[in-house]
Amino acid sequence: MKIAQIVCVYPPYAGGIGTSALQFAQTLSKEHEVTTFTPLLKSENGDAGPNTASDSATADSSNNIVRLRPLLRYGNGSMLCQLFRRLKKFDTIYLHYPYFGTAEIVWLYKIFHPRAKLIIHYHMDTADLSGAAKILSWPARLIRNSLFNSAAAITCASLDYIENSQIARYYAAHKNKFQEIPFGVDTDKFKPTEKSNFASLPDADKIKNILFVGGLDKAHYFKGLSYLLEAAAHLPFSDWQLTLAGSGDLQPQYEEEAAKLGIARQVKFTGRLDGDGLTRTYQAADLFVLPSINSHEAFGIVLLEAMACGVPVIASNLPGVRAVFSDGIQGLICSPKNSEDLKNKIVRVLTDENLRQKMGRAGRELVLEKYSLEKVSAKLLQIFKE
Repeated sequence: MKIAQIVCVYPPYAGGIGTSALQFAQTLSKEHEVTTFTPLLKSENGDAGPNTASDSATADSSNNIVRLRPLLRYGNGSMLCQLFRRLKKFDTIYLHYPYFGTAEIVWLYKIFHPRAKLIIHYHMDTADLSGAAKILSWPARLIRNSLFNSAAAITCASLDYIENSQIARYYAAHKNKFQEIPFGVDTDKFKPTEKSNFASLPDADKIKNILFVGGLDKAHYFKGLSYLLEAAAHLPFSDWQLTLAGSGDLQPQYEEEAAKLGIARQVKFTGRLDGDGLTRTYQAADLFVLPSINSHEAFGIVLLEAMACGVPVIASNLPGVRAVFSDGIQGLICSPKNSEDLKNKIVRVLTDENLRQKMGRAGRELVLEKYSLEKVSAKLLQIFKE
């Protein structure tokens, strides 16, 4: 089968949508011919980045990635008009939604080519859009139900998220169309270190390492990092360090916030990490925190990576996110936008060593049981077979 995967962002751009699309492409390529269509990368100033070419697209033949030059672009939305003619070569279209500007093109293509197979992966809602973004999203919202009706299946990382999302009414009327495919993690790459596997904190003066991994740009404003900084500033002990792994245009703002809170020396900005550097950063953590504030956070792949490394987690009580693990078993659930509750949960984990170790072991076991790449891949491949 020849599959055209369409996604608004793709690595090296950091973020859950692109990371999951890469994972899906790698999985589907085991049995099918997959080509991923995505916009040309943007540089820091918003212009086309290093993949810019004089023609309309560049391709990475080793990974079957085609980066198209959009007719229009705003934020992570873009209009890839070239897709209309390119899709004729494929048996199945796999659209990652939302993708404002290009979802409409796929919808038009299906009208003119009704026999083409379409599968949609619903990533997240698009609440709290700015004025311009809200206006530009109207066409996609108007045709959304029609687009979904034309799909053979709709996949998602969490049905808990879908049941509480902007498409909850559509889901209630079309439950048989939805398939839950949680994201997976490479448990051979992300694993506890052999020497310090669920190790205790033997030294009274050992620094307690709290970790956050995520984008520090405006597109990831919903990560709730300001609430984590506020919580850290009021911890009742001083032997802690907050490691922030990520990069983006909001980093100066977070650095200023840390300085105003008087914790600048205890907050470490590592920049974006990947490969072994990211794995080692997880392994060095005593606690991982995902303090997201709204439905733009639908799952949290970083939670899987942390748990796979034997690190207990704290995450916001949000649909989808709260279903990744069990509260009190692999970690703790906290109230969104509540730095006091977050602080109390951090204290609870870091001051109870037995609890920390128990949660770390339980997290690793959960990932092996439910979120390994092998098990997730089998589910995804089965949907395309059906």
